[in-house]
Amino acid sequence: MATARRKVGNLLALAVLSYLTVGPKHPYELSKLLREHHDDRSFRFNHGSLYMVIAQLAKAGFVASRETTRSGQRPERTVYAITDAGRAELRDWLRDLLGEPDYEYPHFVAALSLIAALPPDEAVALLRQRLVRLRAVRAETRALVDSAAGVHPLFLVEEEYRIALLDAEIAFVERFIGQITDPEAGWGPQWAALHAGSGQKGDES
Repeated sequence: MATARRKVGNLLALAVLSYLTVGPKHPYELSKLLREHHDDRSFRFNHGSLYMVIAQLAKAGFVASRETTRSGQRPERTVYAITDAGRAELRDWLRDLLGEPDYEYPHFVAALSLIAALPPDEAVALLRQRLVRLRAVRAETRALVDSAAGVHPLFLVEEEYRIALLDAEIAFVERFIGQITDPEAGWGPQWAALHAGSGQKGDES
């Protein structure tokens, strides 16, 4: 089943269901665990979005409130537990995500499809800027993995995947820059000529 056709399609819901398989939790505890385990690198969320997703899961019958507690002057906290329907949804959703490739629409792909609208010199400068930032993110991610002493690699596999994606993108951008700037067969001169020609047409009109 496609994510968009699920009762709750926000991927944050998948993380909530997974954490609740360990035991009932209140939203504040879930938020703390997500950040402690660096899952905020995989799921975009804030306080409001987490509560909204939990409410959607409850409406869909995937989680149910177990108790409401209060500590001192703090607001009441409702503890939620995963239901049998929630466990089935978690497994089905994970099978769908792992087994079925889903074409996404990354911003970089959109920019590449329209990159000819920029002159080649500017495009190359921006691509080199991107390389610097990609390498910095890769170094940061590698440091995060290396600092996780004692953590089983299974629980770091998403970070290893990020590194693999970064390596692939770095290699692609380096190759693309070479294709533009190669002194013998580079695309730069022809690309620049297209811009020069369009500029002249604009001046004549």
